[in-house]
Amino acid sequence: MLHTPTIQQIAVDASHVFAFRVTGEVVKEDLHAMAEVMNAAFDRYDTVSMLLLFDHFEGAEWGAGFDFQTVTSQFRSLAKVEKYAVVGAPGVAATMITVMDKLIPTDARAFAADEAAQAWSFVGTYPVGGV
Repeated sequence: MLHTPTIQQIAVDASHVFAFRVTGEVVKEDLHAMAEVMNAAFDRYDTVSMLLLFDHFEGAEWGAGFDFQTVTSQFRSLAKVEKYAVVGAPGVAATMITVMDKLIPTDARAFAADEAAQAWSFVGTYPVGGV
């Protein structure tokens, strides 16, 4: 059976911005793959911006975040992510991002599902081919 990734990178028109579509129930291998992309970006750039677009998100499998690559990426993001936007995150996650924005040096914002254009503007780029 073919695996359909639950996290897919979205092509953007700026090299320092990384965007991902998160769909369904996130599995460990997909979170690991995203962490590899972000760790490589953290090695290459002083700072980056990120956008996560949640689309029919169903949570994450148990233990998906307990991976060396993923944990490393999460810690590095505290110093390396300048702007962080999430679109359509579940209510609890959106609230957590709003609270964390006040505690970490990253400018983090949560946007409703119908505010994707504002989120793209916030991170300073758009997907290749338009919103």
